[in-house]
Amino acid sequence: MTPGLVKIRAGLRMHRLSLERTKQILDAARDVRVLVVGDIMLDVYLRGSASRISPEAPVPVVRVDEEWRALGGAANVASNVVALGARCDLVGCVGTDRAGTDLRHELETLGIGTAGLVPLEARPTTVKTRIMARHQQVARYDHEVDLDLDGQQCDSVVARVRELVGNADALALEDYNKGLLTRAVIQGVLGAAADAGCPVVVDPKSRHFFDYRGATVFKPNQPELAAALREPVHADQPAWLTEVRRQIGCEHLLVTLGEEGMALLTAEGEHIRIPTVARSVYDVSGAGDTVTAVLAVALAAGASIVEAAILANHAAGIEVGKAGVATVSAGEIIESVAHSARTTYVQETTTKW
Repeated sequence: MTPGLVKIRAGLRMHRLSLERTKQILDAARDVRVLVVGDIMLDVYLRGSASRISPEAPVPVVRVDEEWRALGGAANVASNVVALGARCDLVGCVGTDRAGTDLRHELETLGIGTAGLVPLEARPTTVKTRIMARHQQVARYDHEVDLDLDGQQCDSVVARVRELVGNADALALEDYNKGLLTRAVIQGVLGAAADAGCPVVVDPKSRHFFDYRGATVFKPNQPELAAALREPVHADQPAWLTEVRRQIGCEHLLVTLGEEGMALLTAEGEHIRIPTVARSVYDVSGAGDTVTAVLAVALAAGASIVEAAILANHAAGIEVGKAGVATVSAGEIIESVAHSARTTYVQETTTKW
């Protein structure tokens, strides 16, 4: 079988995304602006060698040789947006601490708009610190407060969104259950997007899973969806996905399935399976952020939901082959599409529900 060609069963037909169309979408991405709203984090990595066990406890002693920081959560989505050549503004909360200062500086260095950041004195910037023994993570510790924002704080976030959404071509909501995306904020943001005619891509978490009614694309992963529904995910059953989409109240439902790729149910009732293109899996950290960013940028650039999902699938395949939280460039996506035997194929059921 030709590489990249999916075996087509009876009742299925092929979708194609050519290399030329891929370049066209990603070229158009340089002229779009995405507004990202969500939980902002700073990821800290400490890496070294571990050659002995601590005499104080049965844990390895890591002699740190290297330390670096990266944008996490919604900030990582924003980082991926600009890595694709698009412009980006970020709305979220940071503490009035050193981590908040460092995070703001990193955003500005990348050219990400920071006018939407809401400083909170009584709430620290979320920091995740990972300790690595060579390439193996041996521990992680978090500094954070994940309680929902209060009413006044919610109003401040929504006000920032309303100030910026008029200049956006797409909006991405990145929820990490850290308290920013409360029901009030979600409703305020979706209302602002609707008033501006701006498509919304949602990467949900459990706390407010069913509060995103009206989203353009709702993108849970398989474990999140199974936990929210309290039942197994039936990604190959269009009728089941249709009922889930009805419960969520979104236009398009895109379920990421890890090594099995993605399942998409469009607003028109088309059920599409997109097989993974990952060549190797090194680290899945941040892959969901990358998918969210590519979906938002592609839709803003004029791609259909199917085209956007295919590009996001390629980006995810690239990201999981990198260490830690990483970004994916337009050039890497183009190379991935070209590598997939000149054309990417996905499965689609012909039945509409």
